[in-house]
Amino acid sequence: MKNITLSLVLVLFVSACSPKTDSPSVPVVSPTEAAAQKSAEQWLALVDAANYAESWKTAASYFQSAVSQAQWEQSMIAVRQPLGALVSRKLKGAQSTKTAPGAPDGEYVIVQFDTSFANKKEAVETVTPMLAPDGQWKVSGYYIK
Repeated sequence: MKNITLSLVLVLFVSACSPKTDSPSVPVVSPTEAAAQKSAEQWLALVDAANYAESWKTAASYFQSAVSQAQWEQSMIAVRQPLGALVSRKLKGAQSTKTAPGAPDGEYVIVQFDTSFANKKEAVETVTPMLAPDGQWKVSGYYIK
């Protein structure tokens, strides 16, 4: 039940914050959004390599307080691994925000990628880095649709 509730919380959090990215053109991102995007891509590389423990350890403290490392690893094994290897990932859009439903006010960037996996040709990954007290962007949410 905890996993289902946590998944719903993360889905609701990310869905409510999803950027409007209907434009087919190349997304324009600010320097802040670019820094958050870079952090998201580095974090995704850990997930792509099935290094789920390290992805949890490098996530925002908010993320770590919402889901235990064991829960995170189990969720990724159940949800991410069946998708197979990464084929391609392209930035769809990035949007800065200071508020997120169910999360403390702060600096967030909702980053979306059009992604293709070996076993799922079309997916949208949403990664939400937040600015940590140490000035680093750290992932506070992740969702695949």
